[in-house]
Amino acid sequence: MQRSTCRTAPLAALLAFAALACGEPAPEAATPQSAGTPAAAETPPGTPPHARLDVVEMLRKDEAAKRSPSDGGGRAWLEPSPEGPAQVQAGSSSRFKLVYEVGPLGIAKHGAIYLQVSPFWDWSTPQVEDSDAPGYTELEASASDIELDAKTLGPQLLGIEVVGRPLVAGERVSLLYGAGERGASTDRFAERGSRFWFAVDGDGDGIRGILPDSPGVEVVAGAPARLLVTLPSVARPGERVPVTLALLDSQGNAGTLTAGEIVFPAPPPGLELPPHVALAASDRGRKTVFALAREPGVVRLRAEGPHDLSAESNPLQISRDGPRVLWGDLHGHSNFSDGTGTPEDYYLYARDVAGLDVAALTDHDHWGMLPLDSHPEMWDEIQRETKRFHEPGRFVTLLGYEWTSWIQGHRHVLRFDDEGKVLSSLDPAYESPVQLWAALAGQPVLTFAHHSAGGPVPTNWAIPPDPILEPVTEIVSVHGSSEAPDSPQPIYDAVAGNFVREAALGRGYRFGFIGSGDSHDGHPGLAQLASPVGGLAAILSEERTRESVLAALRARRVYATNGPRILLRSALGAHPMGSSLTLGPGGSVSESLFVSVIAPGSLERVDLIRSGRVVDTIEFAGERDVTLERRVEDLRPGEYVYVRVVQRDGGAAWSSPIYIE
Repeated sequence: MQRSTCRTAPLAALLAFAALACGEPAPEAATPQSAGTPAAAETPPGTPPHARLDVVEMLRKDEAAKRSPSDGGGRAWLEPSPEGPAQVQAGSSSRFKLVYEVGPLGIAKHGAIYLQVSPFWDWSTPQVEDSDAPGYTELEASASDIELDAKTLGPQLLGIEVVGRPLVAGERVSLLYGAGERGASTDRFAERGSRFWFAVDGDGDGIRGILPDSPGVEVVAGAPARLLVTLPSVARPGERVPVTLALLDSQGNAGTLTAGEIVFPAPPPGLELPPHVALAASDRGRKTVFALAREPGVVRLRAEGPHDLSAESNPLQISRDGPRVLWGDLHGHSNFSDGTGTPEDYYLYARDVAGLDVAALTDHDHWGMLPLDSHPEMWDEIQRETKRFHEPGRFVTLLGYEWTSWIQGHRHVLRFDDEGKVLSSLDPAYESPVQLWAALAGQPVLTFAHHSAGGPVPTNWAIPPDPILEPVTEIVSVHGSSEAPDSPQPIYDAVAGNFVREAALGRGYRFGFIGSGDSHDGHPGLAQLASPVGGLAAILSEERTRESVLAALRARRVYATNGPRILLRSALGAHPMGSSLTLGPGGSVSESLFVSVIAPGSLERVDLIRSGRVVDTIEFAGERDVTLERRVEDLRPGEYVYVRVVQRDGGAAWSSPIYIE
């Protein structure tokens, strides 16, 4: 399912996850405006109006549920080979034979077995009613006197009730998922370990336990359909620069087994590199080579590859001065919560496909089949992989997780060291942002509010952000833009008055702006390939180290894009983006605002935003490289200025504001 057309279904599906464990029917899909929040008399004082109290109640009920020893008993596997993962091509139709074997304590009459197929990205819902429809599932029991009643209970969720005699240890129930002519549609995104989750209510009380070792299948990429060429955005003359090459399928999946050659038919004079690069099948469509930056200027590199694919890189500015731009995606998910793929695959894609400088995996604290806050082995693996991929000078990884408050809004937490604890939003000690910040005080940590204007749940901007721990905010991701109602591709289910420009800057908060993907499809740095919009953080830092990245974020030396690598410079007089110009009470200043844009796409306009309003728009006729100056008169303390760049294809960038103090 496309995120652009099915925005509330993932929320409903994940509520079904909790219902699966709690033994309640899956709720209907709901927007924040129709979320079934308890009546005002039952709402705790100070609760923001769009809080998802129904979600919190469901999750807390699941945590408190008393499970019998037989809940979650038994084992399951995917035939014909229980020892090794099967493979299936992304977006294909297939058939899967799944076998569940009853555990030592058996399953009582009115107990049940549940199959939850991943609710993301177009897996068919298992169903027993229509053999001509996708997902048709046939059941077979190992004994003729076993009686079962199967029915679809929610998105990708099949329930199988034991209606006859109890099941005893060793008995089996086989499920042929995709038994009909149309089979079962598979995940459109490649991933290792796409799980067929089994759960068991062993004693029939409606409370179920999940089999943590539920079987999985490997979903592999399809045929090559896209070539990507990625360069850094800034290099110095005489510097060796990486050229990241990737062959991807139509959905942006990596791992195509293609051999061939990538040719650079007319390399720009400012860049010295081999005329062609050989790809072996073992490269899996990914290769990084190095070029030598020569004289100053702007270069774009064209490439031609197998299957008649061609591409142009993002622009590279070769310059002796001007800050270096590091590209980061600081927010995304793996299948350790509600995303796609393993933590290892997440970092491989970020480094070797997207060509990122900085990446963070931020799985949810308590959201998904196996919550991170109660499965320390998963958090240990995230810490190990984050540390393993960290390579100062080349690739910076940040340890993170998402503090998933359905009351105050979601924030991701990033650490700039190698280890730390998950502070769960369901823990009464950390259930408010103020409690979270108090627990993190004095540590090398930052927090970031995101999808703050709406989407799954808006941010409660009535709580002032901690000025040390939250100096920047994520204004754009796959959910859309939370900058302002007039921004390109604004966020869905927006709450009036809750955009960053109105609710945060309007309250006097001082933020730098970043974007990040919030990707769930295993494509950090390139979330826009399979969604209408993505997000990137442009970090102005000379060094690729955690210390330098942290310093740049704290100083607001950052800007945001919704996916494209737009090179943006702006300054008010001598004051660069993110800085403050101090005047004192009663003072005023008039300054020239300098803007330079080097874009991968044709430009439509540049907007100048001053203190909550668009005060000037400069339109273009498709240029890609522009420089302009505008005089800004009579700026007074409390005001701010920033620019918004918009390409004709909807790609956009936002400078961090310059604040007048």
